[in-house]
Amino acid sequence: MAEGFSLAGWLARAPGSGGYLETAVPLAIMGGLTLFAAATAFFHLRERRRAREREDALSAEVAQLQLRCDRADVIFAAEHRVVISFGHKDDDPVIEGDVSVVGEGASPRRILAFGSWLTAASAQALETSLGHLKRNGEAFHLVLRSVSGLYFEAEGSAISGQAVLRLREITAERLELVRAHDALITTRGDLEGLQALLDALPQPVWLRDGDGEVLWVNAAYGRAVEASDGRDAIERRLELLDEPTRLASREARDGGGAYKARVAAIIAGQRRTLDVVETPTGEGSAGIATDVSELEAMRLDLQRQMQAHVRTLDQLPTAVASFDGNERLVFYNAAYREFWQLDAEFLDSRPKDGEILDRLRSERRLPEQADFRVWRNEILAGYKSLETQEHWWYLPDGRTLRVIGNPAPKGGVTYLFDDVTERVQMESRYNALVRARGETLDSLREGVVVFAADGSLTLFNPAFATIWNLEPSLLAGHPHIDAIVALCGHLSEDDDWSELRMAVTGLYDTRTSHSQRIKRPDGTVVDCVTAPLPDGSTLITFTDVTAAVDVERVLTERNDALEKTSRLRDDFVHHVSYELRSPLTNIIGFTQLLGDETVGALNARQREYTSHITKSSAALLAIINDILDLATIDNGSIELDLGPVDARETIAAAVRGLDDRLVERNIQLDIEVAPSIGVFIADAKRVRQVLFNLLSNAVGFSAMGQRVKVSAYKQNDEILFSVADEGPGIPPEIKAHVFDRFESYAIGSRHRGVGLGLSIVRSFVELHGGHVELETGTGRGTTVVCHFPAAGGLARVAAE
Repeated sequence: MAEGFSLAGWLARAPGSGGYLETAVPLAIMGGLTLFAAATAFFHLRERRRAREREDALSAEVAQLQLRCDRADVIFAAEHRVVISFGHKDDDPVIEGDVSVVGEGASPRRILAFGSWLTAASAQALETSLGHLKRNGEAFHLVLRSVSGLYFEAEGSAISGQAVLRLREITAERLELVRAHDALITTRGDLEGLQALLDALPQPVWLRDGDGEVLWVNAAYGRAVEASDGRDAIERRLELLDEPTRLASREARDGGGAYKARVAAIIAGQRRTLDVVETPTGEGSAGIATDVSELEAMRLDLQRQMQAHVRTLDQLPTAVASFDGNERLVFYNAAYREFWQLDAEFLDSRPKDGEILDRLRSERRLPEQADFRVWRNEILAGYKSLETQEHWWYLPDGRTLRVIGNPAPKGGVTYLFDDVTERVQMESRYNALVRARGETLDSLREGVVVFAADGSLTLFNPAFATIWNLEPSLLAGHPHIDAIVALCGHLSEDDDWSELRMAVTGLYDTRTSHSQRIKRPDGTVVDCVTAPLPDGSTLITFTDVTAAVDVERVLTERNDALEKTSRLRDDFVHHVSYELRSPLTNIIGFTQLLGDETVGALNARQREYTSHITKSSAALLAIINDILDLATIDNGSIELDLGPVDARETIAAAVRGLDDRLVERNIQLDIEVAPSIGVFIADAKRVRQVLFNLLSNAVGFSAMGQRVKVSAYKQNDEILFSVADEGPGIPPEIKAHVFDRFESYAIGSRHRGVGLGLSIVRSFVELHGGHVELETGTGRGTTVVCHFPAAGGLARVAAE
């Protein structure tokens, strides 16, 4: 029906409303009722359909809710969860879920006894939180631990005015999370402790991010870069390392490796040496710098010392070789290479000890062994020993080696090959010398005794015991010198042995030798000599000189008589020479007067006699003059008249005195004077006398027609005069006596003088500071060379 429709209005407007009205009213009522009924039925059916639809929807919703409830129950049951609802305080708690979650055979009431299945701390925490929930509605979330070690999650919340507690066993992931949480707490504590430790370290430590920026530094880093603290160093971006070092570190870390280097850096204003280690981390890097300045200085000093040791070892004559823990050669000196004759290339290849032994064995340079393998293993056993090993090697070439194997603290062995061949030989010779010394001392007639610094007797020979009438068995007990003095005192005066005692035990600033003569009451004379030895001992020798003293006394008396006779002879010769010189001078003068025929003419025979008298008188005068010269030299009263001497003129003057003899014997004289000889300082008269005597001897011992050569030349700072003849020469047994006085030998010729010529020659040459050389031999002539100092020697007495 349309809104606002009115049946009465519709009837009033209908045509013929009077009769029509009477008929239509019932119809209308019926129609209206029908229509109402239809509408009512329509609405009823629609509402019924809707109700049915709502019922179906509610049924579906109920089914859905039931399904969800069943699913929730399944899920609830699958999670092993227990839900406890606490209503009014007088109501019992409602427990839902699987109560076995807290343990096998658990009852609902046991769950509420928290202390029975939870640890004390967990139970107390749960009861406290549950109390706050019941009173104040404060929700909580706890992780509890049971006495069996299981973990439970407890959630408390207020729902619809009830306190609801949910308990469930934590799953493995949750347990892992809890454990991770515990580990995080532990790690955080460890990290804080580690940071505190790093802050206490003296080494700078830092962390960088992926861009290389510093994230964290310790306190030492801040001090190193002169910042107030680590945070200040980070904020100011103060870097400890220079840019090249940081770049090198970044390159190493980008390559996946750690950066390790020794670099120089400025630490608190001072240049220091650092060992830097920077290693990559997950998102950055971590680094540490250790100050090794002192260590570096020590390393350099140690390196210098090692180099010095190496140089020193290279200079040692002892062969040295070092092997590491792997038995490989790490060092050898030059003596080692030379001793074993091994090439440097082989040694530089770091061979093993056993390889070197095998090579030396193949070259037959090691001692011959019956079982080389066993011997080799004994040598190599030193690598497993902590004690020094000593071996003696007797090499095939006769050498003896003392091999010392010294184990190194870090493993390995250092060998010293000491060639003791000479020492062994010297020891053998020493032992032989000791035996020879003992036998020598035992065979000596002189008594020998040695006292130590403390006065005890350490050595004696049988002669000592014999001289002092002592028992050898007593002396073998090494008695003190006081005991020796007591035993020998009756054989000498007390002062004699007192001096010996002081020489042995006295305290002197300097120790010197001492000699004395002991005259014993029995007439025996003993010479005693003390000599200090380097070790503080004192050597005393006793010599029985009784016979020698008697002979000495006789010889002294005879010598005194001979000296008196010699003085008488000298005085007689000197006196006779002067006494002969005066009449001889008169004879020569009168002979010359007769020869000049001043007092009258002489016939041929008279002139011949006069000539012989003159020559004989001149020869006799020369002898007398020689005797006087020798006597003057012996008295030490002769003086040289030094001045410039021309060698050529001096030779000519000496030759003029022999012209007649040269002509008479047909002797050819060769004179050879060096042009550069010049003049020298000497006594011209004495030089001429020397040459005259030499030429006279040469002419006298030359045969008819032979040659005599006189030479003069300069050699270094000396003037040499040489006179050589072709005579018979001087036999060796006579040569040693030709310069003696009054020694004259004819040696196959008729020439025989008085034996003063060569004596005069040597005396005058030595008086000039020179010397005479004689070269001769039987059948090859004689050459006499006189050496004169060119500058003139000091006059001195020429002793026979």
